[in-house]
Amino acid sequence: MAEDRRFVICSCEDTMTLDADAVARACAAQVQTATNLCRRQINLFKTLAGTAGPLTVACTQETPLFDEAAQAIAAKAALAYASIRETAGWSNEAATAGPKIAALLAAAAEPQAPVPFVSLESKGVVLVYGRDATAIEAGRRLAARLDVTVLLSDPRDVAPPRVTDFPIAKGTIRVAKGYLGAFELTVDDFAQPKPSSRGALAFGPAKSGATSRCDIVVDLSGGTPLFSAPALRSGYLRADPRDPAAVAALLLDASDLVGTFDKPRYIDFHANLCAHSRSRITGCTRCLDLCPAGAIEPAGDHVEIDPAICAGCGSCAAACPTGAAEYALPSAEALLRRLRALVLTYRGAGGADALVLFHDRAHGEPLIDALARFGPGLPARVLPVAVNEVTQVGPEALAALFAYGAAGVRFLARAKPRHDQAGLARTIATANRILSALGFGEAPVAAIETDDPDQLRAALDAAPRGTAAAQPGSFMPMGAKRSLLDVSVRELHRAAPTPVDTIPLEPGAPFGGLAVDVAGCTLCLACVSACPTSALTDNPERPMLRFAENLCVQCGLCAATCPEHVIKLVPRLDFAAWREPRRIKEEEPFPCARCGKPFGTRSAIERVKAKLGGHWMFSGDNKKRLEVLMMCENCRVEVVANEGFDPYAAPARPKPRTTEDYLRERAAGSDEFKDE
Repeated sequence: MAEDRRFVICSCEDTMTLDADAVARACAAQVQTATNLCRRQINLFKTLAGTAGPLTVACTQETPLFDEAAQAIAAKAALAYASIRETAGWSNEAATAGPKIAALLAAAAEPQAPVPFVSLESKGVVLVYGRDATAIEAGRRLAARLDVTVLLSDPRDVAPPRVTDFPIAKGTIRVAKGYLGAFELTVDDFAQPKPSSRGALAFGPAKSGATSRCDIVVDLSGGTPLFSAPALRSGYLRADPRDPAAVAALLLDASDLVGTFDKPRYIDFHANLCAHSRSRITGCTRCLDLCPAGAIEPAGDHVEIDPAICAGCGSCAAACPTGAAEYALPSAEALLRRLRALVLTYRGAGGADALVLFHDRAHGEPLIDALARFGPGLPARVLPVAVNEVTQVGPEALAALFAYGAAGVRFLARAKPRHDQAGLARTIATANRILSALGFGEAPVAAIETDDPDQLRAALDAAPRGTAAAQPGSFMPMGAKRSLLDVSVRELHRAAPTPVDTIPLEPGAPFGGLAVDVAGCTLCLACVSACPTSALTDNPERPMLRFAENLCVQCGLCAATCPEHVIKLVPRLDFAAWREPRRIKEEEPFPCARCGKPFGTRSAIERVKAKLGGHWMFSGDNKKRLEVLMMCENCRVEVVANEGFDPYAAPARPKPRTTEDYLRERAAGSDEFKDE
């Protein structure tokens, strides 16, 4: 903690008991107390904010008021805010929540990087997709603010409008692509209404494959959503046409979608680290398998993530083993620094059995607030950590938490998730397998799926105490995601209650080794060329294949590329193998049969001889050609040129047979028959 770090903590009109001295000792910071900072003591805030340096205010409810006051005085302080009231002070265990309050303040004081954005522009062109008069009425209500087109799927007995204020057509959307400001729809059975329609809309000739482009899609069809994870697609609004309240809310939202909108760029993608493909051979597909929004597509040797479609679930970043996809809200390094400050401060202030609770702001914060206002609040040992999405948390964060001394981790998820939680479930399963093997207890990581604050408290009370690290670490996280994973796993093993060298894992885990049939390996080094992480390397001085297990991400490119098919993946976590690279195979160079110059490996030459020995080009009178293959490039050219044989010469082809040949053979056969 920086020495110039300052905290101002408010008891919120003495509804909380605060120990400023304990916080100052635990955080090594200057601490100022207040009882009514946002009203009677606002001048205290202005005085502190007027002094340069970082300042953390222990209140989030009145953040707008504090920001306004800071702007009015042109504050010099760099402001940060922390919630200690709903998360610690308003609890039936508030008397023992001192270490927790210090930990929350220390975590909030960690610097936050600016959030990158991507801009989406909408000009207000909206397609209302429905099946009956509900869609037409929705279009009529939007027409005052938006450029409306209504598309009816299989309309029946829909009365024609008295005045055609906006286009109405018939059709079924077959393909939908795009996002707010850039939707492209392929429509089948497209037809326009006849102006002579009388009692019900009648339509003219239909055609398929029509294209519609729009900025907003309002789906009132009541059928299957046009997009996977529809709630996550910007500009796509969907409601049950039988629910008037839902339709009204949807139309209100749609009418505001005009202009330029800044959307966070959730993922920093580094294509050079991606292990998706090499030489048209597919390797890692973890992100493609998990993305609920369809924002990821193959693009040659790597994938591409469309930031306009990406909804920020973070499943790709959590699963990416190389660090090619890294979450930016916050980055892996920034999150680990926050977790480090949280757990180390909690331990330093005398806290024990820390249970870290990851939650999002949209779902988790209201649940925690409700538990504090209308219930017993959070237990004193539960340390809440707000993230954008709980699915963004990867194995490097979990390994670091237990290495720092946490006794358990819980993920607070929705009872009805907005998108698939398969990635989170896989992360939890892999973490539990590793942690249990290292002595941290049975299933120390779990998810709590609830929308009920009382059920949340019951689940937290029922969480076992777990086993904390025997010798917790304090390493400073620095670097990219994969290097953070490497150091976190090493520190986890060092701090484990009962360390073991090898832990078997399920297929698909981001750790593992290789089983190589050394006898069948010819040291062709195709696997080295394919390996995207340099886990497999050669030796430029001599024929050799080396393997660094800590760099292997189990993408499978080496096994798929190997022409001899002698490589198999072994999902595991082998701490002994992580210490240094091992030599898989080494051979003496094969000397040229003519000059003795080393030019290849014996196994490769022998394999070539075995495969070509029975071929007509290298057998019989052509055996000399086989000897040429055992020469270096210089001698090979010299022998071929001096001896003048054509390396591509083939045996004489059979003489072509003509009609005369067939007639002659037939005549000879007839004569033989007559003689008999």
